[in-house]
Amino acid sequence: MSTLALQPGRLTLPDLQAVHQGGVRLALPASAAAAVAASAALVARAATGSAAIYGVNTGFGQLASTRIGAADLAMLQRNLIRSHAVGVGAPLAPPIVRLLLALKIASLARGHSGVRPELLRMLTAVHDAGLVPYIPEQGSVGASGDLAPLAHLTLALMGEGEFLVDGARAPAAAALAAAGIAPLELAAKEGLALINGTQASTALALHALLTFEPVLEAALVIGALTVDAARGSDAPFDPRIHALRGQPGQTDVAAYYRALLTGSAIRASHRDGDDRVQDPYSLRCQPQVVGACLDQLRHAALVLLREANAVTDNPLVFPDDGALLSGGNFHAEPVALAADAMAVAIAEVGAIAERRIAMLIDAHVSRLPPFLAAEPGLNSGFMVAHVTAAALASENKSLAHPASVDSLPTSANQEDHVSMATFAARRLQPMIANTAHILGIELLAAAEGIEFLRPLRSSPALEQAHALLRARCPRLVRDRYFAPDLEAATALVTGGALSRVFRAVPGLPALWVPG
Repeated sequence: MSTLALQPGRLTLPDLQAVHQGGVRLALPASAAAAVAASAALVARAATGSAAIYGVNTGFGQLASTRIGAADLAMLQRNLIRSHAVGVGAPLAPPIVRLLLALKIASLARGHSGVRPELLRMLTAVHDAGLVPYIPEQGSVGASGDLAPLAHLTLALMGEGEFLVDGARAPAAAALAAAGIAPLELAAKEGLALINGTQASTALALHALLTFEPVLEAALVIGALTVDAARGSDAPFDPRIHALRGQPGQTDVAAYYRALLTGSAIRASHRDGDDRVQDPYSLRCQPQVVGACLDQLRHAALVLLREANAVTDNPLVFPDDGALLSGGNFHAEPVALAADAMAVAIAEVGAIAERRIAMLIDAHVSRLPPFLAAEPGLNSGFMVAHVTAAALASENKSLAHPASVDSLPTSANQEDHVSMATFAARRLQPMIANTAHILGIELLAAAEGIEFLRPLRSSPALEQAHALLRARCPRLVRDRYFAPDLEAATALVTGGALSRVFRAVPGLPALWVPG
């Protein structure tokens, strides 16, 4: 197992991808210890001082005016976790929990949260032992931190919650003991520092970004294959067109399509003498549509990377001048807006793919047999496969409604505007699944269209994609039970096989722009 050096405040997207994939140990730089210890010492002094410090020697939320005596400070933190661990729903998946742990470690290690170094050592030990705290996915409104999810995390660290062991819930005390890790005893402010923060919503949004990456790359390959199947033109991908607009995602997507189509004998066969003047928008406007989606996703990646490096609990500790300041960094509005933008982009990638399927099965537009059936009438071909794609595209339209515009006040109106970032990020997974299925259907349809153009061949890259599909799904010579083909094609979309075809094409612009 390799070791990943977490640099607090300087995490990179490759760092987060490594954590997400698993199989790495986490290490903090030695320089982090001094800052962490200094902030913990300041909190320890403040806890027994005369001044009221929110969440250190007071109650929480509407109860912040209640002063807590020194003898009850540890109980205050334990009660906070027990009362806030009220999440419901399915547990967060291990890759999300790994991200959450790494983000929490990196945030606390910046030395502005007032936790002791031993808390960071325990979090790191839990991650490195492969322990997965049981964290229900529902119950956070994305303000005042992801309170319920992070409380479940902390309760497991205390030995009172649960871990997932081989996919099943198991008592936390036993899981910690089996790993040789002592349960966490919370000191002043540590419970609050652990549950205040945007790490759950950020981890969910990063999980979606990383999950969608191979799907987006597959979409580019499949979209190019459809251009050839429909005998479309590559003229709309001419770089001069896109230079005049200056939208970077559009420019890059046009470059992707030019590269993917290079060497296509199908394109060469109708370069002259084709009586069609312009292709449908779903073909020729792919750079404009998918490029705009790419720009949104790139922006979201930058926002999420900033949030991954942020300190988002409350109050914040400044050892240099002894200040403890109450603010609102726990409000996850940046994550919510980024996740909403991602939702629209994910939906649009699926929506234009559905339109391309509709174009391919329409003989009047594609000039291929109706519904791509060898004997139309006796066979229905892709008629109802397209209906499935339409149903999924429509479902994504509803899911793409922005979550961030829906705020419900909580905590007796103390927390009177919230972000709904956790749901905004969580709902991206079913959207990605829907778009992947649409693309799987398009892959089957485009490959079938290519069959009607044989012996002509597409470009080397696209023929490789075609061969990957044919190794799993034979041509649709006649109607058959088709759902297994859809699943096999979708697996090529989500599993990285088509992504590897995309990445093997030389000279492509980077998908993500480094922050």
